[in-house]
Amino acid sequence: MFQSLNDLKAAMHGAVEIKDSTVIVSDVKKLEGDLIDSLVYNAVFNANEDVRNACRWLIRMAGQALGITPASIQPFYEAMGREEVKGFTVPAINIRGLTYDTGRAVFRAAKKNRTGALIFEIAKSEIQYTEQPPAEYMTVVMAAAIKEGFRGPLFVQGDHFQLKAKNFEKDPQKELDSLKSLISEAIKAGFYNIDIDASTLVDLDKPGLKEQQENNYEVTAELTSFIREHEPKGVTVSVGGEIGEVGGKNSTLEDLRIFMDNYLEALKKKDGSKKGISKISIQTGTTHGGIPLPDGTIAKVKLDFKALEDISEEARKKYGLSGAVQHGASTLPDEAFDRFPTTTTAEVHLATGFQNIIYDSPHFPHELKETVYAWLRENTASERKPGQTDEQFYYSTRKKGFGPLKKAMWDLPEKTRMALGKELEDKFDFLFKKLNVVDTEDLVKKFVSAPLVNPPVPAGLE
Repeated sequence: MFQSLNDLKAAMHGAVEIKDSTVIVSDVKKLEGDLIDSLVYNAVFNANEDVRNACRWLIRMAGQALGITPASIQPFYEAMGREEVKGFTVPAINIRGLTYDTGRAVFRAAKKNRTGALIFEIAKSEIQYTEQPPAEYMTVVMAAAIKEGFRGPLFVQGDHFQLKAKNFEKDPQKELDSLKSLISEAIKAGFYNIDIDASTLVDLDKPGLKEQQENNYEVTAELTSFIREHEPKGVTVSVGGEIGEVGGKNSTLEDLRIFMDNYLEALKKKDGSKKGISKISIQTGTTHGGIPLPDGTIAKVKLDFKALEDISEEARKKYGLSGAVQHGASTLPDEAFDRFPTTTTAEVHLATGFQNIIYDSPHFPHELKETVYAWLRENTASERKPGQTDEQFYYSTRKKGFGPLKKAMWDLPEKTRMALGKELEDKFDFLFKKLNVVDTEDLVKKFVSAPLVNPPVPAGLE
């Protein structure tokens, strides 16, 4: 742990130097060795805010110097909308814990498969319970890319940037302002992909589809406009919308048309020159994390692949979107993943399956798992539903153990973390092949050019 900025500067010597408010990497091998491990550890855990911020800035700038550039997937999705690129589904990967080691596993699998079409993301709720603010999450993902020698556009996304219906009903402006604040923070950190989720505001008790979707399309238009006003020069943030709340009523073509027609009209009233969303999230029968049965196994779901195919086709042909987005997919059976590319699903969101690999691995220490479960019993008991078995309770709440036990997991022996990383890497390798994003590296680079956005030099490093 660096005790001061002088310690940090000493560690940088001979590998990384600062010149004219930018960073030059003079020794890549030294940076990729122990130095990046130290930088990212201090970027997360150092108690000195100046040191922590300096490490985050150095990692961001060193990554950019090596050609790892925070980017928007917008031009790539526009090409999908024109059907110039097709035949695959882009994986969007939520990392809740062991973020550095999990990110490294993703990049190893990506390099092996020459995969460029992939997104790292974190949801608004995950930011809170995993204790990973946007600047930290971006830093750790960038550090993992540096460590594994990844090069190219780096797509990081705010997932389910969501409004709470009860809060919105009570004070709409306060709820909107709170989400705008998070959006600003995320864009500043390098999140150039934002999924707005106002589907929580859909009111199925209203008589017509337009009335049901009204708050959804009006709020999505307002937040799209806000994003356009705050995106960096030269960057068009990829914005996603959502018409069906995950776990609720399945989406239909009519839902898509009502939402899109009125969303585009609402956006036009704000400023007709602003770009709209690039994709649309729908509900097809899944729930986030799956439904745990009394023995802790996951219930099988019947996924509406026909809705994915029909809505994706309509979204491209009528509105120029990349297609439909599937949420809550990581716990589906392995044989389901072949279906996403064949139904032209644009993007699939994956989270809980990776969490399960970590917790259920024979390499994850039993003592640490018991510590997590003890924390859950003490701090999340109010979330236990009537009749739940212990297995169901732990399964549904253990995602919340990643935040308070973050340092304990990061400090696991290297041998343990490498074993867990290998399990994760094998899963990412499987998914990249099933989703057919193998050999998309050059395709992404063909359409995506990421302008450099240099954050100001932090105090003490000028």
